[in-house]
Amino acid sequence: VQDLLIDPSKRPQQGLKIRESKLHGVYIEGVTKVPVSSYEQIEAVMAKGNKHRSIGAHAMNATSSRAHTIIAIEFKQIFQTEKIKTEKFSVINLVDLAGSEKADQTGATGDRLKEGCAINKSLTT
Repeated sequence: VQDLLIDPSKRPQQGLKIRESKLHGVYIEGVTKVPVSSYEQIEAVMAKGNKHRSIGAHAMNATSSRAHTIIAIEFKQIFQTEKIKTEKFSVINLVDLAGSEKADQTGATGDRLKEGCAINKSLTT
């Protein structure tokens, strides 16, 4: 698991760990979280991550996703009165699964063919 908000040359070699807890559910340990307060700021963070995505060209798609991508947007709403503070929390996950590919249709060879095989395997396990 890689953090797309970290420059590829500075990412941990072993990637990030997926963890599960009773309090937080499934989460990625050490993933970058960026506080934002407007849609424009969300767009800027997503654009930065998009620059670091793995894409590659083949006969069917010039910008084919070479890895699955998950964008988690966490919302925290805080209500404060004189006597009590209340927080509401929710998460929206935007998921882009790299597509299942038939090697003969994509014309993929070499590394691109190996990537396609790995993508297909990850969609079935």
